[in-house]
Amino acid sequence: MALFSKLGNYRNFGVLVIRLGLGIMFIYHGYPKITGGVKMWEGVGSAAGHVGIHFLPVLWGLLAALAETVGGVLLILGLGFRLVCLVLIIDMLVAISFHLHQSGPMGGVNGAAQAIEMAVVFAGLLFVGPGKYSVDKK
Repeated sequence: MALFSKLGNYRNFGVLVIRLGLGIMFIYHGYPKITGGVKMWEGVGSAAGHVGIHFLPVLWGLLAALAETVGGVLLILGLGFRLVCLVLIIDMLVAISFHLHQSGPMGGVNGAAQAIEMAVVFAGLLFVGPGKYSVDKK
């Protein structure tokens, strides 16, 4: 369609919009996990048990909270972009496993849908890169 034919010229701006939106949302979800303290970290870290990691749940919870919060900031900046995408894919894989093992309205595939979607987006961004409006620009 001719109306949208020139939008391909703005790919880097499109990647920036995605980075900003995802970064803000991951900070929004991760920051309360960081400030929630040890009890929160243990709860979040216990999700790692669904992928066979049953030791040090407080540490894994803190790392997940940091991955989401600091990862969100780094996404916005486009700094360490591909590594951040990889870390957030791993974070989302744990979230997927957690939701798939839950029952009720927040469990199963419906509960895991958002984490699945985010893992797919980060996998795509891993290949696309941060775009030219980033600290990592090439």
